[in-house]
Amino acid sequence: MVKQRRKLAVFDIDGTIFRKNLHFELLDELSWRGIFGKESRKVLVRAYASWLEHRGTYEDYRKKIVGIYEKEIKGRRQEDIIDASRKVAEFNKDRVYIFARDLIKKLRAQKYIIIAVSGSPIEIVDEYNKYLKLDEVFGSTYETDGKGKYTGKAIFEPVRHKGHLVGQYISEKGLTLEGSVGVGDTESDISFLEMVKQPIAFNPNLNLEKVARRRKWKIIVEKKDVIYDIGSFKIINF
Repeated sequence: MVKQRRKLAVFDIDGTIFRKNLHFELLDELSWRGIFGKESRKVLVRAYASWLEHRGTYEDYRKKIVGIYEKEIKGRRQEDIIDASRKVAEFNKDRVYIFARDLIKKLRAQKYIIIAVSGSPIEIVDEYNKYLKLDEVFGSTYETDGKGKYTGKAIFEPVRHKGHLVGQYISEKGLTLEGSVGVGDTESDISFLEMVKQPIAFNPNLNLEKVARRRKWKIIVEKKDVIYDIGSFKIINF
C-alpha cells in the first residue's frame, strides 16, 4: 500500500501572520536595552516613517532594517539576542491577522504540513513560533564565532529565494504540491506562491498585487476585523 504524501502550506510571517514586522520589533527592543546603539533606532524610525508617508517602498524599508541589523549584530552576544527575542515574541504573540489565524487552524485540522519562511532573524522567528506552533520555520541566520558572539556575517537569507527553499523542503520531506497553499504579501513571496496550487496574495503591496492580478491569484485584504476577497475587483486609478 502506497503511503499518501501530506500536503504543504507555506506562509510568510511579517505582514502575513504577524500584523507588524518581527525584525523591526526585535531591533527596537535591542535598542531600548542598550544592546544596539540608540542612533540605530532613529534611523529605523525614519525609514519606517518614509514608508508610511509613501516616500519609499516596503522593500526599501525592509532592506534598511536588514542593513541596520547586520551592522549592529557584530560582536553582540547570542544569548542577549535570544533573550530580547523571547520578550518580543511573548509581548506580540496575539497580534496576528484573523485570516491567517483561521486558515492555519483549518489547514492543521486537514493534516497539512505548515511552514513559514521569513526574512526576520531566526532567533525571533523561532521564539514567535513557540506560540504559532507551525511544523517548521525558517529565518535569516547570522554567523557566530564559536564563543557565542556574532561576526556580522549573514550565512542564510531565505528571503533571497523562498521558492528554492520550499522546493528543497518538499523534496527532503516527501511532500506533495497537490492541494498546496501559499500566503504572502510582497514580491519576495512570489517565488513560492507560483509553486503552490492555491496562491493567496494577502494585503499585497503593489508589486505583488500586479503579479497576482495578472496570474489570477486570489487576493485577500483584511481591514480591522473585516476580510475582503477582492480578486474580482478593479484597482481604481485616479
